[in-house]
Amino acid sequence: MGKVKDFLDDWMLPLAMAAGITLCLLLHFVPSLSSGAERGFSRFAKDAQPALVALMLFLQFNKISPHDLRFRRWHLYLLVFQGVMFIIPALVCTLIPHGSTSRMLIECAMLCFVCPTAAAAGVITDKLGGSLSDSVTYVVLINVMAAFVIPLVIPIVHPVEGVTFWNGFFAICKKVFPLLVFPLLVAWAIRYTWHRLQVFLMRYAHWAFYIWGVTLALSIYLATKALLGSGISAWAALAICLVSLACCIVQFIAGRKAGLASPGGTKSDSITAGQALGQKNSGFLIWLGYSFMTPVTSVAGGLYSIWQNLVNSRELYEHHKGKDPLR
Repeated sequence: MGKVKDFLDDWMLPLAMAAGITLCLLLHFVPSLSSGAERGFSRFAKDAQPALVALMLFLQFNKISPHDLRFRRWHLYLLVFQGVMFIIPALVCTLIPHGSTSRMLIECAMLCFVCPTAAAAGVITDKLGGSLSDSVTYVVLINVMAAFVIPLVIPIVHPVEGVTFWNGFFAICKKVFPLLVFPLLVAWAIRYTWHRLQVFLMRYAHWAFYIWGVTLALSIYLATKALLGSGISAWAALAICLVSLACCIVQFIAGRKAGLASPGGTKSDSITAGQALGQKNSGFLIWLGYSFMTPVTSVAGGLYSIWQNLVNSRELYEHHKGKDPLR
């Protein structure tokens, strides 16, 4: 049993990614499956993914007290970084004609940088030896910032008649906050009213990692489906692929350096900040592209999901082998 657990700890994410891609290709290209099974499974994946994420967060939040959520200096560094890397490209876009390839790629980079941290970032952070509570704190902070900054900036890049700041603000809150806030409130309610149940649930907090594996398979399935249905050319796909890869690498590295650069920064801070900045809510990124930008930019979300999980897989493998995942 121990060998199975070690194997899953090392290979869970690559296996989940391979399963998601393979299943999507089978349902898309096999005629007997594409006619009915693809539509049904896609609907299931869209509905099941939020429920699994909420369950995963609920298990994690049982380990965290409200007193554990503290502001760190690197939180500010990361918030400023994400804000600047979203606003400056937006201003550059105003100088470039609509429909040009360069503008499309800049818009993809904008979304990759401003996208909030994945709610599941704490699962990987905890596995790598980082701080779960600091990760959760940043997830809350960046979602709040994104809810205000995105509706303010997007109209500069893509003005849409009838869409106001409050339309965008409430749309983002509706998309993100229930998934994040509800599991947190339920977990804390149990902590202060039913302590025995909270202790019992804490025994199963490690299950969050395996739930994340299933969630990831569904996420990659939906990301691959979005790529197949995007209709973009091979060259455009390659360009977006390279941009999303560059954004992913830059953010993991910048996050790690910010964690170490903060006063009293430790290896744990570096791991936590790296995951907080590098690991994105790719489902939100795809939705953001479709809802506020152009459908092509949503492809960056699917590709970013692949890159960040390849990074996570490498880090988990090296950490389990006793190597430094920051190398």
